[in-house]
Amino acid sequence: MSQEPLDAFLSQSSWTASLTEDEARRVRKAITVRSYPAGTAVFTRGTPSSHWAGVMDGMLKLDNITEEGRISTFAGVPSGAWFGEGSVLKDEPRPYAVTALTDSVVALLPRAEFLRLLHESHPFALWLIAQLNARLAHYVAQVQTDRLGDTTAQVAYSLSGLFNDALFPTTARRITLSQEELGRLSGVSRQVANRALQELQDRGAIRLGYGSIEVIDLKALQAIAREG
Repeated sequence: MSQEPLDAFLSQSSWTASLTEDEARRVRKAITVRSYPAGTAVFTRGTPSSHWAGVMDGMLKLDNITEEGRISTFAGVPSGAWFGEGSVLKDEPRPYAVTALTDSVVALLPRAEFLRLLHESHPFALWLIAQLNARLAHYVAQVQTDRLGDTTAQVAYSLSGLFNDALFPTTARRITLSQEELGRLSGVSRQVANRALQELQDRGAIRLGYGSIEVIDLKALQAIAREG
């Protein structure tokens, strides 16, 4: 694969801006780029958290499957985002499965280089603290919406959350995501998700397409998420 896509991806990743030339060169050399067709596993649950990962293209989902076969999807990771730093820091078996929702390209930075950056680069360490804080705030707000909001608010929050500037800074306004998958992200059934999406479309926040959702008015979507 040509290095240009990786160079472009790294240049838009906010944490790379403060790296020294030597640090940036080491990171670029250490990264492995892999492609995953839709539906294939990027990481399986319980395997070592040996890489920090960034989505160069496509969209991934983080989920678990119960012994009864029920799927619990708790996060979507759109193009432009890095994820998995918590598990890498703790050196624990990955507590969730990661699957490609669409054909995806993923950049994999080995744990050793991630920890080297953390120990040697003060700006990177500060960025990582801010990233972890933003992720915590995101999930706290999600729990609050799930417990206190109505189903439309839950769906609106799950969708608008993919546009969190701190976590997902380059999400395209049109995303490839089925109503069933969004329902799983929102903790509601496909039928409930469908009704909520229709309401969001009627209120001018989104436009539904075949296998896709386009956000027309992000501020309106965020306001609906807070209403619940």
